[in-house]
Amino acid sequence: MTYRSPEEVEQQYLEACGPTLGPLLSRLVGECTRLHWKWGDYVELYGTRPERIDLLNRASGAFFRLVQDTLWEDVLLHIARLTDRPRSVGKDNLTVRRLPELVAPEARDVVRALLDQCIRECEFARDWRMRHLAHRDLSLALGTGAEPLAHASRLAVRTALASIAKLLNAVESHYLNSELAFDLGGTDGALELLYVIREGVEAREKRRARLLSGNPEPGDLEPPPAV
Repeated sequence: MTYRSPEEVEQQYLEACGPTLGPLLSRLVGECTRLHWKWGDYVELYGTRPERIDLLNRASGAFFRLVQDTLWEDVLLHIARLTDRPRSVGKDNLTVRRLPELVAPEARDVVRALLDQCIRECEFARDWRMRHLAHRDLSLALGTGAEPLAHASRLAVRTALASIAKLLNAVESHYLNSELAFDLGGTDGALELLYVIREGVEAREKRRARLLSGNPEPGDLEPPPAV
């Protein structure tokens, strides 16, 4: 696979799609790619095997629960941002909703239909953003009769990501005669982190066992080095 710099990728979109659609599509593809990586890391840590959850709990359960909640909420916010209205509070937004008016007339109906589907599939994330993440609905927080938040699950996120990718690929296919394979595998950093945590947890547990048995090794009684 030939590596292309971000500048080369944007130039390709500029040449294929023109000066208005090209930069917009380039940025949207970049945002969608980062969203898929982020979700891939979440799944790698928290949605693959129960043993990984057990490992994170053994290392520092409270901290990694914070990481889990933060990643989850950030994914929902990212979905909501990508499907926002073109303007809010008097400011222009980077959003897939801009695509139908910018694509060629012959592609417009297909893009509009896919956008409508995308908005429906992502609606749950906007509800979470408006009533729980960016703002905190008082009635919901107090449990005083507010409508429950829209159902959010890993399946809902996967469906939302697929709908965004399908929409972008419709435009990509029309102008560049290709499709993008958005990667759900994460950045590899999550898996590397798991390996490091496992080694650290195992070393810590062996050290504790030696101390409890009364047979410490040199260095076991020394405090850990500062980080």
